[in-house]
Amino acid sequence: MQKHAKMMLLAALIGFGAAPVGAQTPLKDVAHVRDGIIHVGMAYEISEKCPEISARLFRGIGFLNSLKRHARSLGYTEAEIDAYVNDDAEKDRLEAIARESLAALGVVEGEEATYCAAGRAEMEANTRVGWLLR
Repeated sequence: MQKHAKMMLLAALIGFGAAPVGAQTPLKDVAHVRDGIIHVGMAYEISEKCPEISARLFRGIGFLNSLKRHARSLGYTEAEIDAYVNDDAEKDRLEAIARESLAALGVVEGEEATYCAAGRAEMEANTRVGWLLR
């Protein structure tokens, strides 16, 4: 079940991506949504690379759903949200930002201990990323 839940979380994460057709501001420029997706991505990456740390899967899925609700509350339609969700270029952009943010926390690609150290520090500081980990 946990592997299935991780896959659901990853699908939800990579599902966010294009500018809305009718809204004033492109959804990709709504900081709360964009930053929330990046934080989920960071937490997911840490949980995948550090065997000592797990993602809080239901918390993560609930948080992603709250981002969707927030977008709807700002007036974005389901079609606009779906367009954002399906934009591959935006997915790649957000993933790159998440990896840059991890590097700023001291994560070195391929070095498990750095993921674990960053994850523990984020949990201790009770950041959004840390809140998504256990």
